[in-house]
Amino acid sequence: MPTDHEIVIRLGFFLSIFTLMAWWEAYAPKRQLTVAKILRWRNNLALTLLNSLILRLVFPMTGTGLAIYAQANGWGLFNWIQVPAWLALITSVILLDLVIYWQHVMMHVFPLLWRLHRAHHADLDIDVTTGARFHPLEMLLSMLIKFAVIVILGAPMLAVLIFEVVLNGMAMFNHSNIRLPLVLDRMLRQLIVTPDMHRVHHSALIPEMNSNYGFNLVIWDKLFGSYRDQPQAGHNNMMIGLREWRDTAFCCRLLNILLIPFRK
Repeated sequence: MPTDHEIVIRLGFFLSIFTLMAWWEAYAPKRQLTVAKILRWRNNLALTLLNSLILRLVFPMTGTGLAIYAQANGWGLFNWIQVPAWLALITSVILLDLVIYWQHVMMHVFPLLWRLHRAHHADLDIDVTTGARFHPLEMLLSMLIKFAVIVILGAPMLAVLIFEVVLNGMAMFNHSNIRLPLVLDRMLRQLIVTPDMHRVHHSALIPEMNSNYGFNLVIWDKLFGSYRDQPQAGHNNMMIGLREWRDTAFCCRLLNILLIPFRK
């Protein structure tokens, strides 16, 4: 699959999933929003666009391009050992997901990284746009980590593309303000992170915030003891965001979001 089609593929999935989740939120919302939707969406989506431009300028080569380059130069585990292509693909996708889990944990553990990650948690509501609301410095760091893992693994190009599409799609899905039947939620969270599960992570209560780090596979939270089933106050009554920052203008406007890492 040629890399010049990557942008079309990723953008197509992004727009399709975003549109589906936005419609679902309007049709069957889980929670009543506390901030004007137009204010949050305008600034969250502007941040998403800014991040895309910065990443493209800083990293002219995408993850799939790096995977092809690593293969051409014989870099990485799966370029050193002979394994079936399907095994290399599945293993690479799973290990990349594990790395993203631990990256997320580290964002909460280390104070300097938490400064960057606060921009994500400072959103006063959680919906599909929150899934792409990350500070540019966090996005750059995340890209460097993914690049390192791709080279170390020698991940196949197709595995990297699948992982990126799944990661972006799942981030929009599990940040969405959608109402799922409880039976369906229980079934889905045997394998993947659901909106109800990840919403707990956006609680203003620190024990709840420091749980449910996964974006895709639920196994990591259950395996490493960070899984929390439900929020203490219930989904409709829980406080979203950070207790210390409740000002709408500060938490929801682009310039202020960019300044969050530099605030006390």
